[in-house]
Amino acid sequence: MNPLAHAGSRCALSVNVNKVALLRNTRHLGIPSVLRAAEQCLLAGAQGITVHPRPDARHIRPGDVDDLAAFLKDWPQAEFNIEGNPTQNLMDFVRKHRPHQVTFVPDSEDQFTSDHGWTLPQDAERLQPLIREAQALGVRVSLFMDPNPAAMAAVAALGADRIELYTETFASAFGTERQADVLAGFTATAGAALKVGLGINAGHDLSRDNLSLFLRHVPGVQEVSIGHALVADALEMGYAETVKAYQRVIATAYA
Repeated sequence: MNPLAHAGSRCALSVNVNKVALLRNTRHLGIPSVLRAAEQCLLAGAQGITVHPRPDARHIRPGDVDDLAAFLKDWPQAEFNIEGNPTQNLMDFVRKHRPHQVTFVPDSEDQFTSDHGWTLPQDAERLQPLIREAQALGVRVSLFMDPNPAAMAAVAALGADRIELYTETFASAFGTERQADVLAGFTATAGAALKVGLGINAGHDLSRDNLSLFLRHVPGVQEVSIGHALVADALEMGYAETVKAYQRVIATAYA
C-alpha cells in the first residue's frame, strides 16, 4: 500500500466536458450532446462533472450550465464543479445554481487555456469577498494554484476550502530528466496544503499515462478534473470504457 496515496480517501474523477461542447459548437446540429456525455460518464463511474464557461462561450455556454445543473439534480451523489474567473462571469453561475464546488481560476477573458495559478498576497484582496460569498451560498471554494509550498498558508488564511494544483508543469516534465524534481515540488506543495487544513484537487493535462504516477507521489489528492485527454480517449474508446480506464489508472495508485 502506498502511504502517500492513502493520505486521504481515494481520489475522485470529475470529467470536464468543455471539449464536447467545443466540438458541438462547430456545427448547429446539437451534437455531440454535452448532457449525453455527462450521463454516460456518470453511468460509467465518474464521480463528478466539471465545466469552465468562459465569457466568450467558445465551448460551454450558459444554457449548458443550466441544463447540467437541472440534470444533476437526479444524480445527488455526483459533484458539480464550475470553474472560471470570479471577476468575470463565474459568480452569476454560482449564485444561480449553487454547485457543490466552484474553482476560481485567474484566466483573462481571451485566454486560450488556463496557464497559471493565483498570486498571493497580490490577489488576496479581490478574492476574499468572493470566497466568502460563495461559501455563504453553501459552495465549496477551490483556488487554482501553481505548485508553491510557501503559498499554502496564504490560501488557508483567505478561507478557501481547497486548492486545485495546476499540473501542466508535471505533464510537460513527465518522462524526462526533469520529472523527479518537478514532481517533488508538487509533493511538497500538497504536504504544505494538508498541514494548514486545505483539501487538494488537481488538473490540467493529466492523462492515463501520467495520472497514476502523480497520485502515487502527491499526498491527499481528493479529486482530479480531466477533460482534454479524457475526451480525446473517448473519441477512440467511447465514454464508458474511457471512464473505466481512468478509474483503473486511479486504482493502481492505491495498490
